Amino acid sequence: MTTKTGVANAGNVIMTGVLLMLLGDLLFALNDAMGKWLVASFAVGQVLVIRSVGAFIVLGPMILRQGPMALFRVEQKGLQFIRVFMATVDVALFYAAVAYLPLADVMTFYMAGPIYIAALSHFFLGEKIGWRRWLAVLIGFAGVVIALRPSTAMLSLPSLFGLAGSLAFALSLVMSRYLRSTSDTTLVTWQTIAALVTGIVLSVGHWQPATLIDWSGMLLLGVVASCAHLLITRSLKLAPASLLAPLQYTLLLWAIVLGYLFFDDIPDTQIIVGAAIIVVAGLFIFHRKNLKETVPVEAVPPDGH
Repeated sequence: MTTKTGVANAGNVIMTGVLLMLLGDLLFALNDAMGKWLVASFAVGQVLVIRSVGAFIVLGPMILRQGPMALFRVEQKGLQFIRVFMATVDVALFYAAVAYLPLADVMTFYMAGPIYIAALSHFFLGEKIGWRRWLAVLIGFAGVVIALRPSTAMLSLPSLFGLAGSLAFALSLVMSRYLRSTSDTTLVTWQTIAALVTGIVLSVGHWQPATLIDWSGMLLLGVVASCAHLLITRSLKLAPASLLAPLQYTLLLWAIVLGYLFFDDIPDTQIIVGAAIIVVAGLFIFHRKNLKETVPVEAVPPDGH
């Protein structure tokens, strides 16, 4: 009975991680659309600065709750620095790419993230995945390509920003999983501070006046982004990265929904077919993961962070 209870609890932990990742992806889709709108009128550095300030609306109470000094009591400081660096590169390059390319083109690069994550998790986190799940990840990416139809603009320099940013994003997620004993608040706070510093540097000589609506939009961007980071960081502590990675494909589905709601874009047959392939591939990977392994209870950090 005890064994059955342990297995059930582990299954609940995995499901919680999956749900948090799905919600985090929804918020990231909102963040992407808002960021696209803002960088069309303002420099990337300025958006990063105000976005970071907005993030502390969410992070401030959490930092006070755990104690400011806890931010400096972290494991493996070298890996923490690399993770923060990768997360900052991801954000900066995403906004740099989306300022020149259509959002769909940039998202195509980021949809390759699950492939990077699966490979990195296999080699660096010891999360073994079989050939069926490898095949499903590749099929899922093929569905993304079918749905998004990359344009010829993807051969430009900004496309390299998107490609490098997606790789940095994948690396930051894998390292979040590796550093799962560090509190969510600490992980997200340091990457927000790094984004703030980077934004200050990049905005020198490029600061522009803005309306109240613009300032509010940039602050709200920070609130949405910080909530998304907190949810995804938490999910990576509850479920293996190789399981969660394919769920990033739901960003495409949310892009279709948001495009219809806010821009009156109606998806055509090709997008629907691609989205269907992505969903089927993701569900298959989830099913195979449940058959093969579970997350041991001891893998969940006992401090509740």
